[in-house]
Amino acid sequence: MSDAPVKNRRPLRILYAAGPGDVVGTYRHWKEGRDDPSQVAVTYSGQFYDLCRDLGAEGYVISYCPRPDKLRDGPFRVRHRKVPFMHAPGPLYLLGQMWSGLRLTATAVRFRADVVVVMSGMTWWSLSLLPLFGTKVVPTLHAQLWRVNHPQRGVNRLIWWLNRAFFRKTASAVIYISDSVLHQLEGLTGPLDVPVLYFVPTYREGSFRRGDEARPKEPPPFRVLYAGRVERDKGVFDLLEVAKRFTADGRPDIEFDLCGDGSALDDLRRQAERAGLSTRFRCHGHMNKSDMRRMYGDAHAVVVPTTTASVEGLNKVVIESVLAGRPVITSTICPAIEYVRAACVEVPPDDVKAYGDAILRLANDKDFYEEKRRNCAAAGSQFYDPARGWGATFRRVLESIGVLASNAGGRLPGAPAPLTEPAAVR
Repeated sequence: MSDAPVKNRRPLRILYAAGPGDVVGTYRHWKEGRDDPSQVAVTYSGQFYDLCRDLGAEGYVISYCPRPDKLRDGPFRVRHRKVPFMHAPGPLYLLGQMWSGLRLTATAVRFRADVVVVMSGMTWWSLSLLPLFGTKVVPTLHAQLWRVNHPQRGVNRLIWWLNRAFFRKTASAVIYISDSVLHQLEGLTGPLDVPVLYFVPTYREGSFRRGDEARPKEPPPFRVLYAGRVERDKGVFDLLEVAKRFTADGRPDIEFDLCGDGSALDDLRRQAERAGLSTRFRCHGHMNKSDMRRMYGDAHAVVVPTTTASVEGLNKVVIESVLAGRPVITSTICPAIEYVRAACVEVPPDDVKAYGDAILRLANDKDFYEEKRRNCAAAGSQFYDPARGWGATFRRVLESIGVLASNAGGRLPGAPAPLTEPAAVR
């Protein structure tokens, strides 16, 4: 059977509420037939554009990227729309999230959307009116719902009580990125009666060197890479403490490279300079895709110091490190571990000494290091499979909720059967 919209005389209309990414910029690259060069993974918005094109659907994409921009091109409307009070104290932040959800509801009604797929930027319950207008709502969960080890209290507890009702009564399906996200959701709602499917980030073959090409230079120095936002709750100052420890212990052969912007970048640089570590604890700031590929190639290991303050759903740096053939040191609460555990060294969260010990073990024990490095190839192969990516998963959701006619067998040719847990290398 065809993938035509079910019982629709006009083209299918899908509204995608994305995260903070530059969806307008990505669209312009996509229109020219190339991936967004600022991103290593295949972007979710790019996969959405592909899907709409393949289905002959009209797509409306909204992100809360802070750079004002918008465009309209044939069946596509793409715009950046700020969420008010995004960085304000709690009550104002919640007010902005509620307003964003109600405004998205009004936009979807005006667009006459058949389906709204929502990543973030609003309270879930504020979308509860959409089914009254015949619109199906599909949450796509890319981050944990709340901080690990921080139960909801006060107003947040009320908000999540309202969100619970949304997931149980309003959502037509749910897409999620990791077991940790699903466990939080099911802890909130219990088992859901709607389709619940997982996806993984996807990458192009050739994005990283593989096999012997990926082998790092022989140390010294043993180079440790951090990639991501430079913020206090990302554990970057813990890494500075580890670097100070190595200096005190006579291990100047272990060096750190930190890549990424953030509000704590200048402070981290100043502290590294005061400690006399600026030549061995290098803060590079933002780097583009090609530069990051070089940094992965120069590194021996990658550290992802996920803390208990984090709400990440799946840290892509963990995945990209494994694809680059580099063992990863991260905490036991990092959701990405479930996919690539065999290539990781796990440590307790917020344990600075344990991070230092893990780095030393990789630097000192060549057999252990090679075992973890060899495991990267098997652990990373799943992320080159587009059938497990977000776009293919959302397409299966559209079938399962009756928006598209199903293919024979109930799923798309070549697509994996829906799984109850991630296809992790365990």
